[in-house]
Parts: sequence; C-alpha cells; structure tokens
Amino acid sequence: MKMLKKAASVALASALVVSMAACGSDGGADSRDPDKFYIGGIGPTTGDNAIYGTAVKNGIQLAVDEINEAGGINGCQIEYSFEDDQSDAEKSVNAYNTLKDWGMQMLIGTTTSTPCVAVVEETHADNMFQLTPSATAVESIQYDNAFRMCFSDPDQGKASADYISENGIATKIAVIYNSSDTYSTGIRQKFEEEAKSVGLEIVASEAFTADSKTDFSVQIQKAKDAGAELVFLPIYYQEASLILAQANNAGFDPIWFGVDGMDGILNLEGFDASLAEGVMFLTPFTADSDDEKTQAFVAAYEAEFGETPIQFAADAYDCVYVMKEAIENADVKPDMSISEICDALKTSMTEITIDGLTGTQISWTEDGEPSKEPIVVQVEGGKYIVLE
Repeated sequence: MKMLKKAASVALASALVVSMAACGSDGGADSRDPDKFYIGGIGPTTGDNAIYGTAVKNGIQLAVDEINEAGGINGCQIEYSFEDDQSDAEKSVNAYNTLKDWGMQMLIGTTTSTPCVAVVEETHADNMFQLTPSATAVESIQYDNAFRMCFSDPDQGKASADYISENGIATKIAVIYNSSDTYSTGIRQKFEEEAKSVGLEIVASEAFTADSKTDFSVQIQKAKDAGAELVFLPIYYQEASLILAQANNAGFDPIWFGVDGMDGILNLEGFDASLAEGVMFLTPFTADSDDEKTQAFVAAYEAEFGETPIQFAADAYDCVYVMKEAIENADVKPDMSISEICDALKTSMTEITIDGLTGTQISWTEDGEPSKEPIVVQVEGGKYIVLE
C-alpha cells in the first residue's frame, strides 16, 4: 500500500488508494444496515468441543432476542451471526474473515483458547472490539481491543490450589494435564506454583497430548502409586470422562478436582454420569442456583433449546448484556466505523459495572480481565451443588 501511494502521481490514484484502504479495514460495511449493530460469534458447534460452542451460540442468541424484543440498544436492533470453528485456530481465522465479509462490527469469541489466540491477532490488526466468553489463556486477550468474561488460566489455577488448601481437602496432589493445550498447561503451571506456596505436595504431574488422549492408564497408575489423595484435572470434560472411567476400572478412587472445562460432563452422550459423583470443579455459574435471575435464564433457555444451560451459555449471555452496557455508556452509534466503535468501547469497558449470571458487581481493568469471584460445585445425585 505504501508503494502504491509513493507511485501515485495524480490525485485520483491517491484517492483510490485511500478508498481501498478504508473499505478493507471495515469489513462488509456496504452490506450493513446503518441503523443496526452487527455482532458476530465464533466457536465449535461440531467436533470434540461442540457442547461449548453450541452453548455459547445459544446463550448469545437468547440475549440478542431479549434485547431486540425490548427495543434494542439505544433503539437500534442487533443483527447476529455465528460461525463454527471446530476449536481449530486456522478455521477460526477463516470464520472471522467470513463474519467480516458479512459485516461484523464486534466479536463475541472465540469460545476456546487456542483459536482465540489466533483470532485476537486479526481483531487487533483491524482494531475491532473483541469480548471472549470463555477463552482463558492469557494470550487470548493480549491486546487492548480484547476483553474476557471468564476467569483466566492463572486465576483458575491459583483459586483451585487455594480452595483445596483452605478447606483441607487433601495434601498429596497428582495432576493430569494436556501438554499440547494452552488452556491446560496455563492452569497447571499456576496451580503447581500456588500449591507449593500453600503447603500442598505435588506427588505426580503427568502429561498427555492431543495425539494420546484415549489411554490414560500410565498417568493413572503413576498417580495411584504416588499415593495421591486428590487428582487435579485442568482439562476438558471429554478427556476427564475417560480418566474417570479408566481410574474406576483400575480401582483408583481419589478426590477429583477440575476447572470450568469440566462443565458439560453430565451431558456427555455415552458417559456413565455416576462416575462423576463427588467431582468438584470451579465455575462461575450453576443452573441449580436458586436466585431469581438464574432461574429465569434457565427456564428461558430450556424452553428455547430443550436443554439445561452450562456455564458457557451463561458467560455468552452475559457478554451480550456487557456489550449493550458498554455501547450505551459510550453512546456508540451503529454507523460508526469498526475502529471508532472499538476505541470507544476500550474506555467504556473500564467504566461499567454489571450484575450478571456469572457474577455480581463485575468490572474490568485495562488489561481486559474481569473482577469476579469463582464458586466451587460438586456433583451430587447427578446435579451440581454449590459448596460453601
């Protein structure tokens, strides 16, 4: 582009270059209704992590429908489109470009960490506002245009170790983690650091990779032989379900403690949910909570989608209302450019505070991190029970 500008010798050529640059930076601006906000979403609706992406897609849809029915944002309706990325970084970037062509002005996504790390490079280059409901890797929001609704990996690791220590749940801990996954390794690293500082003993730390996530007999046996009282699982529910089943077959029955990726295990097709009895994990939301806002959301979600929402749906639902609050606070108009919207929301996000499904009095710092408290749930009788 610089070479073209230098080569241009007439005003017409210079104007053409400027016009092309502006068009390229604002996606499908020509196809947008200037009186509507265009919000896109990205996540896996097929593949191994489809439960997460589908929950995010549905949570956004429910909030968008509610807001539109109530009159929109400052009287402007929301247009919404969601793309499947199969939790794959390359496909996620392709999904982002598809949404840009559609006319997206703001992104809720991506759902999982590795794709989000790739996509945030794109949103940063375009100066597009990005709010991820559930990508926990630190790098997922490494630029000033990106914020998150969920806890970060280090936050989850530290909170897990602190909870185990403060409640005297166990002292000898084994960790089974996915060394090929940024989500898992990020949580595991901070957990082990914090565990040592609060007097927990890591007796085994056993890795697997994306290419070896079906047979966990070696990791289970090492944890068992090391005398682990508790096994920490900073992983997703699919692998966790296999570990629980294989540990049961091996006669190994420790306390199991996971993180937000464990949410969904009770809905996994073909899994014996009784094997998850007693499992504890961190989460910002449980559908079994008796507060009025949660129950209204659960009822609406079940009526619309025929299933009980998991925390990924709640995080995504909150994201839409956060965007609404930030847009209204900054008096953002839908006919503004993508970059103008982003610049306004960067500041607005640090000025707002919301009460959502996933926390009360949630606020954000300039680095994009939310301030809210996690809760710990335990599986009892096929339900998630909040622990004090």
